[in-house]
Amino acid sequence: MKCFAWQWVVVSSILLMAAARAETRPQYGGTLRVAIREAPVSLDPLQGGADATPSDSFAQRNLLALIFETLVTLDDRGRLHPGLATDWQAAPGNQRWQFRLRRGVRFHDGAPLTAEIAASSLRTANPSWKVFTEGDSVIVECDKADPDLPAELALTPNSILKRNSGGKLNGTGPFHIEDWLPGKKVTLVAEEEYWRGRAFLDEIEVEMGINLHEQLVELETGKADLVEVAPEQGHRATMEGRRVSSSQPMELVALVFAGDAQTPDERILRHSLADSLERSSMRSALLQGAGQPAASILPNWMSGYGFTFSSDADLDKARHERAQARTAPNWTVGYDANDSVAQLLVERIALNAKDARLALQPTSLATAGLRLVRLPLDMADPWIALSKAAGILGMAMPKRSGDTVEGLYSTERELLAGQRMIPLFHLPAEWASSPTLRDWKPGADGNWRLDDSWMRKEQP
Repeated sequence: MKCFAWQWVVVSSILLMAAARAETRPQYGGTLRVAIREAPVSLDPLQGGADATPSDSFAQRNLLALIFETLVTLDDRGRLHPGLATDWQAAPGNQRWQFRLRRGVRFHDGAPLTAEIAASSLRTANPSWKVFTEGDSVIVECDKADPDLPAELALTPNSILKRNSGGKLNGTGPFHIEDWLPGKKVTLVAEEEYWRGRAFLDEIEVEMGINLHEQLVELETGKADLVEVAPEQGHRATMEGRRVSSSQPMELVALVFAGDAQTPDERILRHSLADSLERSSMRSALLQGAGQPAASILPNWMSGYGFTFSSDADLDKARHERAQARTAPNWTVGYDANDSVAQLLVERIALNAKDARLALQPTSLATAGLRLVRLPLDMADPWIALSKAAGILGMAMPKRSGDTVEGLYSTERELLAGQRMIPLFHLPAEWASSPTLRDWKPGADGNWRLDDSWMRKEQP
């Protein structure tokens, strides 16, 4: 009897171990349900071209990356990797680049990827570029040396796509568009013959235009598996038992002036405003400890020198600078009326300015001369991130003084010296996920990284 009991314990242990292994082994199948705030009315990554000013949230960028691919990819450390191009090389001077296409890749409609289609796609996105083909390669010729061209080709607007006669978009990504309700919902289905190998997930359903509160409700009620979390709510969500994952700080929050300072007094007053801001207390009280106070455009983890830009408040200095100006305007500072935290930040900024004897009037009107902006950085490549941020904010990118960290530092300092903007914070992108979503963690750059993710089957 004792022998039988012992044997039963051994058999039970083996069965439990087998069940545990099965539980952690990736499984094919299942539908991932995602909710996002953005409500895009188009899934065309080329709409507006690469130089447009997009409202590209991390969610929208990640959504398009499931459908479309680029010639080159960047990892979350800013390192280049082959994508639809297997290799590339530049002629002396970095003005002529050759990208050799990967063979055996097909679009979602079954058509093969060709150099002609890739070149046409890039010309549409970048009308000023000279793009042509040589055999199975795409050639890009620039007006001047462009050492960052491969990294630029990793940007979402430079995705390679094909349009059918009916205008339907086809990409080469791991999922194709099955159903699309503009601004409301998109259903993506896994490509069986995807060149990197079929994804574990069968489908991804993305519900759009859902505010953050409703997203958390959907997560709690089992209607969604992956939702966005505001950075200032991340700590609270974790304390409430939710599974919260974060990227590195990849969003810049800053005050941006509508134009350049026109007089010496105005330049002095902008310095005074910057020195009056108590970023650390705003972070603690309003952002619930999320992100990092910042006085630089690029976060420290990306550039390596962000800590050298002091973000500490100096009220005495701010008042001294204010006293040097003969007159001071009554600035209006605008914010997004749909962003309650933005309103609180602007109100606190106005109080800090008042302590320095400056007058700021918060407003939700679009005509304000000074605005609080939230800008997702494009990617982990610091040069591209800096250039895109400058372009979107209407700031001219200074001439580069070299490709080194010192050159990057010098370029950023020159951008900030123009006093068009006052950096405030670097915030991460955060998401909450259900226990059924397995092997998922966002990249440091905010990439969803769903390649190896899978859905655990619910127990009957």
